[in-house]
Amino acid sequence: MAKILVTGATGQLGKVVVDELISNGNTSDIAVLVRDPAKAAHWQAQGVTVFQGDYNNYPSLVAAFKGMDKLYFISSNSMTGRIAQHAQVVNAAVEAKVGHVFYTSYHRKTEDGSSPVAAIGNDHLQTEKLLKDAGITYTLLLHALYADVLPMFLGDKVLEYGMISLPAGAGKAAYATREDLGIAGARLLLGNGHENKSYTLAANNATSFNELAAIFTELSGKEVKYVSPTAEAFTAQLVQAGMPVEYVHLVTAFAEAIGAGEFDLPDNTLADILGREPESMKSYVAKAFSL
Repeated sequence: MAKILVTGATGQLGKVVVDELISNGNTSDIAVLVRDPAKAAHWQAQGVTVFQGDYNNYPSLVAAFKGMDKLYFISSNSMTGRIAQHAQVVNAAVEAKVGHVFYTSYHRKTEDGSSPVAAIGNDHLQTEKLLKDAGITYTLLLHALYADVLPMFLGDKVLEYGMISLPAGAGKAAYATREDLGIAGARLLLGNGHENKSYTLAANNATSFNELAAIFTELSGKEVKYVSPTAEAFTAQLVQAGMPVEYVHLVTAFAEAIGAGEFDLPDNTLADILGREPESMKSYVAKAFSL
């Protein structure tokens, strides 16, 4: 088995990747990069090598990456300075002579800056270019919009209000769970033949908010409707309700991007890698909203 390191390993995606690697490989060949080693103690007890470091600490990256054949590079969750952090990771991987970098990017319909989430997407596009320009072997994992963000988008009062309200129109997204994406990522890491390739990892069908409302109705037995206000009305309503402005703008931007079809990109690759259907939206909603 190749020597594999997972960055951001104690995060929601990273821990799935690590656990899947452990269940399918030798723990002595697995390493993780974490800010807080205490959170990775259970893996260390199983034989996983734990490195302390972060994307802002270049020497820690080089030290962790040395001797690694493959690197699972999880994109930073920072909304500022992300490109600088990613450049550090790429440069450290080159200096440490990492054999192959797997980067968690995103699937998208546009790259011309017209998407409502272009500012976020541009970070990924720039990182993809950094990898290609560095001359390092790479695999781009073009992740679907996470199903796991739906509780943030929808809030916790869907059933209380009997309503989903988002400025997404009739747009759809081919959501996938972090669980499925993490498992797929681990399987790609353990395989061969993925050099300098891109994989769209998404559900093989897309879901609209009207369809999500119908799922809530079916699971709860209470009628839930979907309404699509204008972005301006939606933003004003949430800000007036005391929601943080940055959060409101983020949700609005993603809703508008869904409405524009930015994430309406169903694909069979994820199912092929998993050897099964990705988790359905009905199953995810039932779990996430305790229905």
